[in-house]
Amino acid sequence: MKRIFLFGLMAVMIAACSGGKKIVKITASGDKENNSDSVQYELETFDTRFETWFKLHDNPAEYRSQEYYESWNKQYVAAWDYNSRDPARADFFQPIIGWQPNVDYGFKLNHKLFYYFMYVEHVLKVRILPGGGPQTY
Repeated sequence: MKRIFLFGLMAVMIAACSGGKKIVKITASGDKENNSDSVQYELETFDTRFETWFKLHDNPAEYRSQEYYESWNKQYVAAWDYNSRDPARADFFQPIIGWQPNVDYGFKLNHKLFYYFMYVEHVLKVRILPGGGPQTY
């Protein structure tokens, strides 16, 4: 009975997170006229629990390089968008808006996006990459 309750609770939580909304949106921010040679990007997530989780798990002592995050993010975004086109998984995986693999989004955005993928895989228990991602984050 306990397992059925936990399974039902997980299903409700996933369904609540998977409504007809976009999960992640990347937008340019800042004044482009005054800052013409550099554009800053902002990651918007629509899961308030992620923001809390991120603040608790974001540890500067464990930061990796921007290249590390970019490499994983390219794989995750490709797998995420692939899953969004699969009718069996499309309810949870909404396309990531604004991501372009050839754009330099900077350390901060790449770091936070990587942690979003870790949140989905480790907290929500939704597998994104077929072979799995990094075991530690």
